[in-house]
Amino acid sequence: MKPVCLIPARGGSKGIPKKNIQLLGNKPLIAHTIESCLRSKLFSDVIVSTDDSKIARISKKYGAKIPFMRPEELATDSASMDGVVAHTVSTLHSLGYEFDILVLRDCTVPFIRTSDIRGAISLLKRTKCDVVCGVYRQHLNPYFNMMEIGPDGYLTLSKKLKKVIKARQNAPIVYQLNGLLVINTKQFNKYKKIYMPKKLPYEIPPETGIMIDTEFEFQIANCIAKKQIKV
Repeated sequence: MKPVCLIPARGGSKGIPKKNIQLLGNKPLIAHTIESCLRSKLFSDVIVSTDDSKIARISKKYGAKIPFMRPEELATDSASMDGVVAHTVSTLHSLGYEFDILVLRDCTVPFIRTSDIRGAISLLKRTKCDVVCGVYRQHLNPYFNMMEIGPDGYLTLSKKLKKVIKARQNAPIVYQLNGLLVINTKQFNKYKKIYMPKKLPYEIPPETGIMIDTEFEFQIANCIAKKQIKV
């Protein structure tokens, strides 16, 4: 039984307005993720969950399925992804879709490779964990070079150890989540949340795991797409 792919894409993006359908290279941002998921042949279905009719229309154009529209209450700034996944799983099952693994692909991470998706799915099956999180190693490290304002109003290291870390390479490894989640749906229905107790990382190179959250990051991704760098 093949997994189902879920691409969540609400219409009310605040960081970058209409981010999901802005042109990246020569096609809308969401199209890159849809097409790469279809090319992978890893999924029985590629589903887009959206509340926006224009996103739905563009998604269908590039080959995704829209078997339902996302309810308004799950498309607000305060709506959780847990709720979006729960709605998707229950609705798809009620419509007759059969799957026991749901792969969530955030379209703001357009360059993830098929080999990484396949590897993350394999890790979930092999270890019988609850969820596999796509990650890349983060060079910004709360044990070494990340600070926050302390109770006294002055900067303090975000995380402290008994032993002072003198070089970034000696700090504990930390990971950046990057928009790929492989979810055991049976376990999800038990816990009703994505980040369940048995979480494992699947490491993805930062150059293919770039996440677009800001206009500057969109410009970087646009340079990659326009130069057609193979990632």
